[in-house]
Amino acid sequence: MKDFSHLLAKVNGRATASVIRELLKMTSVPGMISFAGGMPAPDLFPAEEIGEIVKDVIVKEPNIALQYGCTEGESGFKAELIKLLKADEDIEVTPDELIVTSASQQALDIVGKAFVDPGDAIIVGKPTYLGALQAFETYGADMIGVDSDDFGITAESLEEKLEALKKEGRVCKFIYIVPDFQNPTGTTIPTERRVKILELAKKYGTVILEDSPYRKIRFKGEHQKTFYALDKGEGNVITMFTFSKTFVPGFRLGYIIANKEIIRKFAILKQAMDLCSSPVCQAITAEYLRQGRLENHIKKLVKVYSEKREAMLNALEKYMPQGVTWTKPEGGLFLWVVLPENIDAEKMFITAVKNNVAYVIGSAFYPDKSGKNTLRLNFSYASFEQIEEGIKRLGKAIKEYKA
Repeated sequence: MKDFSHLLAKVNGRATASVIRELLKMTSVPGMISFAGGMPAPDLFPAEEIGEIVKDVIVKEPNIALQYGCTEGESGFKAELIKLLKADEDIEVTPDELIVTSASQQALDIVGKAFVDPGDAIIVGKPTYLGALQAFETYGADMIGVDSDDFGITAESLEEKLEALKKEGRVCKFIYIVPDFQNPTGTTIPTERRVKILELAKKYGTVILEDSPYRKIRFKGEHQKTFYALDKGEGNVITMFTFSKTFVPGFRLGYIIANKEIIRKFAILKQAMDLCSSPVCQAITAEYLRQGRLENHIKKLVKVYSEKREAMLNALEKYMPQGVTWTKPEGGLFLWVVLPENIDAEKMFITAVKNNVAYVIGSAFYPDKSGKNTLRLNFSYASFEQIEEGIKRLGKAIKEYKA
């Protein structure tokens, strides 16, 4: 076979495979209990309700559902999204301040393409969402990590990094934040801290990229205002939403809200990517929203995921050896485990697989690949029985680990 590697673009040298996707290949064996993916529970998909809607949508509006669509999103779907934002978040946007995407991963890719030239500085949390690191790395971003605590990234660390960039004569292109039930830690930034972070973004002339996939999946506590709502339409925040966690991931639908000039730039870039997100999936989801079914569906998710979270927390208390700690998220799909410093979660992964249990290594979520003694667990996908048995196996693997 001929080697054409010398013909490939430099971007291929920057692009890396998803750690999660690669790990999932290793865990698809009989008897394996995997806490590695971030997948919703398939038994909770509203399949029958979707089935009821599909035929009507296709028969009544084939010219919309089955035809090429508008790059910015179908007008009927966008109208429902605008109503949803007003009802749930008290956010008012116009159609030209919103673009539909093929879920949040395309949104991340569009932002990276629009803002980042090789070597440009962006700020991310330590740790932060692996898919975002992967997207931004592709465009050659210099990803600068800021410290986090039990309530997300700290304003003090953020200001320190922004000030250092300013002294170097560099500009921070954006600050990437998952403020609600963060992936991977499950932490949520309090509103008071969000205000401080927003003030810093304004002070240093950058924008906040707010990624909000899990916001609606809250089990306890009070909702915090979005950065977008706190900004009050001043244009300092770009916010991304997705239906992958709250509806069905297979439709690959998400959307971005931002000022109309930014949305226009995104639309031009999206034209070259896919022309449009699936019109039929937009039409089905629009009708689902129009019928008011999403709220009840999310209530079911919250009930079941809350119970699974409790099951995992109880199992961790029962089976984890001394010196292991973990977060107790108020919502979302994940929790974060910190092992004693002498344990390398990547090296321990082999031991875990031998015990038929899998997780995601924590270092994958750090821009500098630190956090060697951490790992992420997902509690939404596994059954209650698998959660109990899987955590028991994980505890055994930790006890068996030898550096």
